[in-house]
Amino acid sequence: MEPLFRIAFWSVFAGMIVMQAYFALEVRRAQSGLAPRKTPGREGKACAVVRAVRSLALVVFLVLYAGAPLRVRVLSVPFPEWLRWVGIALGVISLALYAWSRATLGRAWSSPLQTHEEQHLVTTGPYARIRHPIYLALLGFLTSIALIATNGFLIVVLAFSMVDLSLRMPTEEQMMIEKFGEDYRAYMQKTGRLLPR
Repeated sequence: MEPLFRIAFWSVFAGMIVMQAYFALEVRRAQSGLAPRKTPGREGKACAVVRAVRSLALVVFLVLYAGAPLRVRVLSVPFPEWLRWVGIALGVISLALYAWSRATLGRAWSSPLQTHEEQHLVTTGPYARIRHPIYLALLGFLTSIALIATNGFLIVVLAFSMVDLSLRMPTEEQMMIEKFGEDYRAYMQKTGRLLPR
């Protein structure tokens, strides 16, 4: 059964990478004619460093998982097989939510926290119910690969990501309030941060 779970792990991981690359390219194309970004990024260098370290740690894990699986087995967590299947299902759902959210957001998406002059408030698709569906999809994705790989290292990466996003969301929401004012405040009253109200 282990080879099947390894294939599932790589499929879910590759699916996320391919989607991120596709949507980044689409946003770049769509934003080529827009006015320059109105606000500088809101997050400090510390956040960028944390994300860079997390990304590097993930790359190291992937290299070891692919080339030296016995080394990562040291951090193995004894999840039952049924929970690994839940991880696969969660991975598929997370990829679908990520694609839906990014497609709905379109050119309004930005990796750094910033807005542009022509940006409008998106309240359709998954944004009709929750304010941060992309973050929910990313947390679901990280949970799924941790469950599929049954690895404690990925659980630590998930925990760091949860802290990172819990610090990022209020900053992002404050930026949106400054950009859209009462419209965004009213939107916040109707939606949940990560789960529908």
